[in-house]
Amino acid sequence: MSEAPSYATPTLSVVVPVLNESDNLAPLLQRLQPALAALDPGYEIIFVGNGSLDDTAGRVQRLAAQDPRVRLLRMSRNFGHQAALVAGLEHARGAAVITMDGDLQHPPEVIAALVAQWQAGHEVVQAVRREPADASVLKRTGSRSFYWLLSALTRLSVTPGAADFRLLSRAAVDAFLACRERCRCNRALVQWIGFSYTEVLYDAEPRYAGQTKYSYRALFHLAADAIFSFSTWPLRLAGLAGGVVSLAAAGYLLFILWTRLFTDHVPPGWSSILAAVLILGGVTLVVLWILGEYVGRLYEEVKHRPIYIVRPPTPPPAPSRHPHKD
Repeated sequence: MSEAPSYATPTLSVVVPVLNESDNLAPLLQRLQPALAALDPGYEIIFVGNGSLDDTAGRVQRLAAQDPRVRLLRMSRNFGHQAALVAGLEHARGAAVITMDGDLQHPPEVIAALVAQWQAGHEVVQAVRREPADASVLKRTGSRSFYWLLSALTRLSVTPGAADFRLLSRAAVDAFLACRERCRCNRALVQWIGFSYTEVLYDAEPRYAGQTKYSYRALFHLAADAIFSFSTWPLRLAGLAGGVVSLAAAGYLLFILWTRLFTDHVPPGWSSILAAVLILGGVTLVVLWILGEYVGRLYEEVKHRPIYIVRPPTPPPAPSRHPHKD
């Protein structure tokens, strides 16, 4: 019986977070393995099991038994897609690390173009989709609005369509992993670390099987993490709004005093008072909400909990204490 081939430290590592993607694993590997073998025979593929409820982990283990270059990193529960990417990057050994989704919307054949740009000297190579294959008009509009707002409120410039399909050099990976915040938006962090950057365009494919794991609620939380983690402009805007409303209220108060002291016409009070209270109360609540977003993130950071927890491998069964007698 021939032994499985042994591979040295890989040049290329691929990190694939998976959550209930059991039906996508075999089709993904059928396209991913040839694409990588043409570039680096000693590649590694790390599937990060993010608390799947189906047979995703079992299928990865069976696939890994057939190919030692396939590995499973199983987290103790679902810590979120951003945390799963961090886990995979921390366990990747390659000189360049590629992150991608496991639903085949990120075509494995594009990896060759990413590697070519890395070999040309770029340390961050971002894949940018030309147009989502199955995204609704609402999702496209929301995505463009988010990236515009992020660029307007921060010094970062994230290209619309730039998801978590990218290549990072080893130096870029180390710089990225030095950022230990828990409320993460990895797309923005990749821009923040700097390094030589370029983009590769690709056509997104429809999801092969299953349903997307990014609900509108999850996308909203990701957008909030990006904006509140990289900009203090919401605090400044809240202060500006409070100042404008306060000046308007002060001006209205002077008008009321002037009409009472120098004219015989006194405007009715109930409607004006109610309007002022509603305006001031609304501005106060908005300011409190913005402050709460920052305080909540500070609360998460000061606890210093780990970004993720990896489930230890299942130990082999212990030998029997009472062996059978001959």
